Amino acid sequence: MEIISVSMDKGQLAELDRIQEKLGFGSRSKLLRATIDSMLNEYNVLESRRGHTDAVFTVTHASHGADSLSRLLNEFEDVIKTEVHQHHKSICLRVLISCGDAKRVKELFSHLKRTKGIRSVQVSVL
Repeated sequence: MEIISVSMDKGQLAELDRIQEKLGFGSRSKLLRATIDSMLNEYNVLESRRGHTDAVFTVTHASHGADSLSRLLNEFEDVIKTEVHQHHKSICLRVLISCGDAKRVKELFSHLKRTKGIRSVQVSVL
């Protein structure tokens, strides 16, 4: 197994340690591998798609600063067919049902993963 180095601030490291303990992972490395495996699986399932693709995105983000996300979603209105938006305290939940060319759905996934202020993105490909 290869060894890599990851930089984290103290808050991230404390949260990682808390989650490691709560989920019962034997080490930080095992937790990080499981997390990376999950993202790789999402990516590989989506990446393998060609032609028409249906996918559901579940996105959480802070309720403040949602303007950049709204602009992003407008750029993908050709593939976002339904959007459900719910506020919960200072966090917003968005469920995006997308249908369209796989290339555009993949672009949406990539942009969502990189957008600052987004806490989490999960995708399920139908």
